[in-house]
Amino acid sequence: MHTYLHQKFNMQIKRIHHLGNILVAISGGQDSLCLIKLVEDFKQKENFSGTVEYIYIDHQWRKDSRKQIQHLINYIHKDSNIITIYEIKRMIYSELEARQLRYQIIIKHAISYGYFTVLTAHTETDKIETFFQQLIRGTSLDGATSLRYYRRLKPNLQLIRPLIYVHRKDVNWFCRKFCLPIWSDNTNYKYNITRNRLRHELLPYLKQYFTLNIENSISKFINISNQDNEYIKQNAIKLYLISRHKTNVALNYLMIRKQHSAVQLRTLEIFFYHHFSKPLNYNTLTHITNLIQKEKIDHQILKWNHLIINIYNNWIYIN
Repeated sequence: MHTYLHQKFNMQIKRIHHLGNILVAISGGQDSLCLIKLVEDFKQKENFSGTVEYIYIDHQWRKDSRKQIQHLINYIHKDSNIITIYEIKRMIYSELEARQLRYQIIIKHAISYGYFTVLTAHTETDKIETFFQQLIRGTSLDGATSLRYYRRLKPNLQLIRPLIYVHRKDVNWFCRKFCLPIWSDNTNYKYNITRNRLRHELLPYLKQYFTLNIENSISKFINISNQDNEYIKQNAIKLYLISRHKTNVALNYLMIRKQHSAVQLRTLEIFFYHHFSKPLNYNTLTHITNLIQKEKIDHQILKWNHLIINIYNNWIYIN
């Protein structure tokens, strides 16, 4: 098994310093079947001694979901592998809400059963489609580059997307070469789902009327933007560490306002998300940065959910 995808996958996996036990999040599509094949071949070639488990989240959106689950179970069990199925009883119509719920379940399962690495089958095509979705929503640079190769979910849990630099057409070739039993998903052709419209209408239109290499161009832009984003993020983390109060939930705004507005916004985002696990909306963030630029600041009070944000005496603090 020495295909181009095998080589690329093995190279990406070997970049990780410590894999530990692996949880592989899958669906019945070609990307997931490709990932399963690559993982199994990697285990055999490298004599991988850790535990590998597959996890599938069934939202029960399709009438044939139970048949698909049985299909996956049969395929996974043929190599004596473990698969866990979660069924979502509550009907969810939002794609965003469904994705958030999937990640919550996967993270909770990984922590409960001692997995150190989570693998997903996201490809470069998924990265481009996510970029367009986020762009339409009016996202930040962080949101536009959110689908990355590596992400730290928890102190002892990492997310790896080993196919993130692989195009879907290469995955399709791989699946046909090894005759992988892909389950046809008719929801991929429902145009009321935003991602499907992007995939079947917008991207083909851009290819035909602008440039055939639109996907390569966008991917290059995302990679460059990700580097810029990481630079801003690292500077914001440094600023947060030196400007936070040693004992209280507070930030010294005199230190923050000396920096560029992009770093100020990120530092405030880190502060609120670190302490309350909730993002502060953009309008409130910009309002705070505008307030702290004033030479003389009277005691300012802003309401945020059930909390009170105070700006007073050189500090931003929470009641």
